Amino acid sequence: MAAAQAAQKGVTFTPELMAFIDEWKVKPGSLVMILHKTQETYGYISRESAMHLAKLTGIPLARIYGVITFYHFFKTSKPGKNVVSVCLGTACYLKGAQDLLDELRKILGIGPHEVTEDGLFSIDAVRCIGCCGLAPVLTVGKNAHGKLKKDMLQGIVDQYKG
Repeated sequence: MAAAQAAQKGVTFTPELMAFIDEWKVKPGSLVMILHKTQETYGYISRESAMHLAKLTGIPLARIYGVITFYHFFKTSKPGKNVVSVCLGTACYLKGAQDLLDELRKILGIGPHEVTEDGLFSIDAVRCIGCCGLAPVLTVGKNAHGKLKKDMLQGIVDQYKG
C-alpha cells in the first residue's frame, strides 16, 4: 500500500537512476549503492523515494530506513543549495572547529541538519574530511577552506550568497 501511495504521488526516477537500480537490485548487498545513487541524483532520499525504492527492489521499507538512519551520510530532508560541512575530526577539533561551528550557527541562524529560510545553506558537522594539514577546515560543496579563524567565516558565507 505505501509503495502504491508513492507511485500515486508521482514519484518517478530519472532513466539513469532506473537503469542503475535495475542493474544493481539483483546483486547481494546492493542497497547502499542504490541509496548513494539516489541521493547523488536528488541530494537526499525523501520518504516517497524510499517507498518507491522498496517497490522497485522488493526490499522492505523498514530495512531501507534502517540503512538510511544508520549511516550519517544519508539525508532524509532536502539540504541547502550550499552544504557547509565543518570537520570535527581530532586535528580540526583541537584547533578550534567547535568554535567555527558555533559561529556559523550564529551567522546563518541554523543548527546542524537545518536549512536557512532562503534555502541557500545547511550545516553538517562531520568527523573527518581528510584535510588534517589545513585544520581547522570546512567545505562548502566540494570547495575546501582551511586554516580558518572565526572572523573569516562571514566572508566565506558571502562568497556563496549570489
